[in-house]
This record gives sequence, C-alpha cells and structure tokens, in this order.
Amino acid sequence: MELKVLNTGGSETGEVVKLTDSVFASEVSEHAMYLDVKSILANRRQGTHKVKNRSEVRGGGKKPYRQKGTGHARQGSTRSPLMKGGGSIFGPQPRDYSLKVNRKTKQLARRSALTSKALDGVIVVVEDFSFDEIKTKQMSEILKNLGLDSKKTLMLMPEHNDTVLKSGRNIPTLNIMVADKASTYDILDSQTVLMQKAALKKLEDTLA
Repeated sequence: MELKVLNTGGSETGEVVKLTDSVFASEVSEHAMYLDVKSILANRRQGTHKVKNRSEVRGGGKKPYRQKGTGHARQGSTRSPLMKGGGSIFGPQPRDYSLKVNRKTKQLARRSALTSKALDGVIVVVEDFSFDEIKTKQMSEILKNLGLDSKKTLMLMPEHNDTVLKSGRNIPTLNIMVADKASTYDILDSQTVLMQKAALKKLEDTLA
C-alpha cells in the first residue's frame, strides 16, 4: 500500500511512501487485539478498593443484650454484619488485576490494529515538523489543514519532542506519542492515525 505524504498545510508534497506489508497488510487477529487491550485496561486498575470485615471494624467484645427474653434474634457482637456499624460481608479487598500477554502476541496485536486502520483508509502521513515555541494554535491549524480537527487522532512522532507534545496536549481530540510507544489500545481508540514520515520508519523497524 502506498500513501501520499502531505505537508502541514494539507497539500501533497509529491512524495509517496510505501507501507510495509508485514506491518500494515498482515493477517488481522481479533483475538490477539482482544487479549492485548484487555491486559492494558486491566493493568491500569489500582486494585486498592477495600472494605472492613467484622474482624477489622472497631468495637464489639461485649454481648449487645442477653441471650433470651428480648424477643430479638440472638446476637454475640455489635460488629456482626447483621447489625448497624458492623463489618461488611464479601466486600472488595485489595487485589492485583494485572494480566500478562506474551511479547509476540502483543506485537501481533499492534500489527493487526495498524492493518485494520490501513484497510479503513484512516492512516495519514505528514512531513516531519517541529515548532520553535509551544503554540497550541499552530497545532490546531495543522489539524484543521489536514481535516482532522474534529476527529479523534493519534499522532505518532519519531522521537520525543517536548515542544510538539506540549503544543497538542490541550487539544481534547489529539493524543501525541512516540511511534514505538503506541499500544494496541491507543491505535484502536483513535479514528485517525497521523504519522510523521520519520515515525513511520521507526514503527516499521519496531514491528516488522
């Protein structure tokens, strides 16, 4: 598959790049994408939820009332889950939600995600650019010129660029990342994948 390289004004530069088939035309594995996205979302969970059971709440020790003659059910402690102020039954406890996915499966998932985006025709390649200063307005104008101002866009850079990153971080529909750091979830969670030309090469070197 070949794509025309655009400039920041949205016009064609006359240059064409060829997408590597092993990355952008591989067999799409929905199961691999499912496993990878599931692990990514699970690993984000802190798992710090906690309630106190009857052994952890304060109080108790004394029988609330005598065993017989009150007309109430017998109780041995005020900390019983059946009484007000008592412990909780079967409440959440701290746990580790993390899931492990093999490296080859994760790479297959990322290739599958990129292939699905290529098949949908939502991959855009733009010439490499940077800013002299942090300007959100400049980034917004580039997205507008490319027709991406109203689409949820994942922009991939060849390497970390603080000026570009900070220029786009206040745009709610834009997510900027270094190419080899973009996960399956990041790719699938976007409507369009915008790549700088050098980022495309880095992505292919990582996944090919």
